[in-house]
Amino acid sequence: MSHNIIRIAIWSGPRNISTAMMRAWENRGDTIVVDEPLYGPYLATTGKKHAMYQEIIENQGDDWQPIVKELTMSTPKSANPSTQIYYQKHMSHHITEDVEVDFIDHLRNAFLIRHPNDVLSSYLRKHPRATPVDLGFPQQVKLFNHIKQKTGQAPAVFESKDILLDPAAMLKKMCCTLDVPFDSSMLSWPKGYRDSDGIWAEHWYNRVIESTGFSTYKPKENKLNTEEQRIADQCMPYFEELLKHKI
Repeated sequence: MSHNIIRIAIWSGPRNISTAMMRAWENRGDTIVVDEPLYGPYLATTGKKHAMYQEIIENQGDDWQPIVKELTMSTPKSANPSTQIYYQKHMSHHITEDVEVDFIDHLRNAFLIRHPNDVLSSYLRKHPRATPVDLGFPQQVKLFNHIKQKTGQAPAVFESKDILLDPAAMLKKMCCTLDVPFDSSMLSWPKGYRDSDGIWAEHWYNRVIESTGFSTYKPKENKLNTEEQRIADQCMPYFEELLKHKI
């Protein structure tokens, strides 16, 4: 069955509707999901003291290699006879320098982006400081360029704002670019936690667990101070490079 499963990877930065997107895909009857499978190795490699970092490393391990083997080759443990799609919610900043990115050649990849000002404003509510690398912007461009060079084509890029403005239209486009049929069940889901949620869900997913669909887009007021804006501005060239290719 593993050879027949379509493996989809969506590469996002933090605070970017990535968990809502995972909910949308998991609500399909033909799809199973995995939540940030490389978080443990990222924490072990960087020494970042995120909330529950010890538990996350113990849960996922500190070695990226067996994880990417499972992501690309093995039949997922939660797969069943109806499973056709294996959706992988990835954070681009989890790709540390030691990770060999060739594994993504075995996946159908797309990118989810959000304006750096909005990403940083949201991120700072959970962490006191951040760099462009913490927010994953350089890593997204690295992964994007790898795929483009390997395939000769730019992979699909979606801006979260567009998805919130018109979820049905944008999810249809996403499914089309990933060569899978659209399923209207992606547009809503029941409240609550999932068995597939990462063990960090209680810290990060307080809004998502109350959701039943994508939230309405509301422009954010920029409240970054001078130093914070400097960090967001450092992310802008990466964001603008990907923005040129958005669907």
